[in-house]
Amino acid sequence: MRIIFMGTPQFSVPALQALVDAGHEVVASYSQPARRSGRGKAVTPSPVQARAEALGITVRTPVSLKDAAAQAEFAAFGADVAVVAAYGLILPRAVLEAPRFGCLNVHASLLPRWRGAAPIQRAILAGDAETGVGIMQMEAGLDTGPVRLEGRTPIGGKTAGELTDELSAMGAALMVRVLGDLAAYPAIVQPEDGITYAPKIDKAETRLDFSKSATEIERQVRGFNPPGAWFEIGGERVRVLATEIDPADICHPGGIVVDASLTISCGEGAIRPILLQRAGRGVMTAAELLRGFPIPEGTQL
Repeated sequence: MRIIFMGTPQFSVPALQALVDAGHEVVASYSQPARRSGRGKAVTPSPVQARAEALGITVRTPVSLKDAAAQAEFAAFGADVAVVAAYGLILPRAVLEAPRFGCLNVHASLLPRWRGAAPIQRAILAGDAETGVGIMQMEAGLDTGPVRLEGRTPIGGKTAGELTDELSAMGAALMVRVLGDLAAYPAIVQPEDGITYAPKIDKAETRLDFSKSATEIERQVRGFNPPGAWFEIGGERVRVLATEIDPADICHPGGIVVDASLTISCGEGAIRPILLQRAGRGVMTAAELLRGFPIPEGTQL
């Protein structure tokens, strides 16, 4: 098929590569514009743009697809289908309808649960037992389109980063299957029951709130890794990248360091951080952190 690929972050790259490896003709790759990043604030192309350029694919990085000129350029590629994976821009109806078979989206949830921008993180935070990825026929609503194929996986103790990598690979494989025989995977309308929304993560949510239960805190640590949930002490942020729930019956106000191993009381129960990171430092164990950065028993975080 003649395909327009639309994606931006690393999550999208395996799908682009899988389409090329499967022998499809990717006539153009759309990505969000390059942004300044890093200490030097150098202009850095998105992971999808970088991979597309390496593959010799025509790249487009419009700020918007709402104007007629951008829509005409999109239609002029004469694509059979557009494959969308975490592109990040709203597709107007003219774009959705331009390819012969419309637009297919790799969505990282079991729709209709977790429509929206942050389905992986929201599934972990909510304590869902499983999640997955669906190949959705796109329409004008927010992730409301019918689903052609989906895959499932247990969440268990996975972090957002681990789950993102797993669902990225799963979605790439499912998309290749669907495009290999569209008629074999008819679009099935989503159920009306069980709809939930996954709003974009606000940075304030990544701060650990020790008034919550230990179970909620443990999910918060996994759900925000990367980049890492954090607490503040002495004006410095300390990221918590892995933790475990302390089985002991600890009764203290939330946020109290209750022993020399950095066990921290929560609104219900306690957690014991396993991997932490100070600003500008490498990842370290709790014991390594405490050797150079004492946090005495009784400290209120």
